[in-house]
Amino acid sequence: MKTFDVVIVGGGIIGCSIAFELSSRNLRVAVLDRQELMQEASWAGGGMLSPAPDCPAAIPLVPLGRASLALYPQFVSAIEEHSWIRSGYRTGGTVEVLCHGDAERELSTLVALHRGLGLACEPFPLDEALEFEPSLGREVRAAAFLPEEASVNTRALNAAVLAASCAQGAMPFPGTDIISVINDGNRCVGVKTRIGETLSSGHVVVAAGCWTSLIPEAAPYAPTQPLRGQMAALLHKGKPIRHVLRSERGYIVPRDQETPQKLVVGSTLENAGYEKAVTSGGLENIFSAVNEIAPSLAAAEIVETWSGLRPGTPDQLPILGPTEIEGLVMATGHYRNGILLAPITARLIVEWITERRVSLNWESFSPSRFSRGNTGHSAAAQI
Repeated sequence: MKTFDVVIVGGGIIGCSIAFELSSRNLRVAVLDRQELMQEASWAGGGMLSPAPDCPAAIPLVPLGRASLALYPQFVSAIEEHSWIRSGYRTGGTVEVLCHGDAERELSTLVALHRGLGLACEPFPLDEALEFEPSLGREVRAAAFLPEEASVNTRALNAAVLAASCAQGAMPFPGTDIISVINDGNRCVGVKTRIGETLSSGHVVVAAGCWTSLIPEAAPYAPTQPLRGQMAALLHKGKPIRHVLRSERGYIVPRDQETPQKLVVGSTLENAGYEKAVTSGGLENIFSAVNEIAPSLAAAEIVETWSGLRPGTPDQLPILGPTEIEGLVMATGHYRNGILLAPITARLIVEWITERRVSLNWESFSPSRFSRGNTGHSAAAQI
C-alpha cells in the first residue's frame, strides 16, 4: 500500500497548484487523474484573469477573484522559478465593449457595478478606444477599460504548474481512476482505484472538476455537472491586438504580440453532458461575436478548434473546504474561473490542511451547503 500525507484526486490546474504548495511544505503528495494530467478544463481555458462577475449569481465570487488576481504575480514567479517554463502571464487590462441596445446606459451600469465591487473600471470614449485598439469594429457603441485584469497562456501555465509540482516532490499518477474514498468511521483514510489499488493518506482533496459528482463519497458535497465550452485559435496577420477584448457575446485573448499573431477566441456555454464536441452552430456563435468586436479578424486563419467541460455547480459558485468527513476536502466546481482562482484555492486549501485555519472567509463556498442536514453553519468558517 502506498502512503502519502495528502492524496489529490484530479490533476488539473486546481489539483496541481495545491500539490505544488503542499509539496513546498515537505508533505508527501500524490496527484491522481483518470487520464493524463492537465488535459481537461484547464487545458481548454481561454486564460482571461478577470474577477468581474459575468452574471448576478457570480457577485459573491468577486472578493475571492480579487484576492486570487492579487496573488498571480507571486504565483507565476514561483511556478516559473521551479519549472523553468514561461507561463505567458500578461498584464495590461481588458477593453469591454458594448454593441447593442442602449449602450451608454449599459456602460454607466457596468462602471457603477464594477466600482461598487472594488474593481477598477473607467468609461472609454470611443475615439480614444479606437486609437487604443484600432482593431475594434465600428459597430462598437460604448467601451470601458478594466486596467487591473490580466491573461495567461493556459497551456503554458498548465505545463509550468505540473512541472513545478513534480520538481517539489509531488508524485503524479496518470490513468488512475478513483472508484471510492475510503473512510474509517467518520474519517477519510485514503482512496481506492478502479484496479483495486489502495492509496493511504491523512487527507484526500477532491479536485476532479465536473467528474467530482461521480465519486460516491464526494457527490453529496459537490453536485458538479459538465458545461461545455467551444473555442478556437486564430492566426491574425494584421496589426497586433494588444489587450484582451470582450463583449457580452464573446472574447479575444492575445497570446503574443508577433505577426502573425496567435489569438484565442470563445466561447459557448452548453449543457451537453460529458460530450466534448465542436459544432458548426457553436463556431458560428463564436465567430459572429468575434467579428463584431474586431471585424479585421474575419480574414484570420482558423488554426485550431476545441471544446472543454467546465465544472458547474447549482449556484455557480465553487465548492471549497472541509466536509463533515474528517480529512475529506473539496476544491472543485470552479465553473469558468479555474485558471483565475488557482492561486487562492491552493493557498486556502493548504492553510486548512496545515494550520486548520484560513486567511479569507470562504463560508459561502463550503461543501456543507449541499450536504444532507446542512444547517447553514459550516465547519469551514474562518477561524
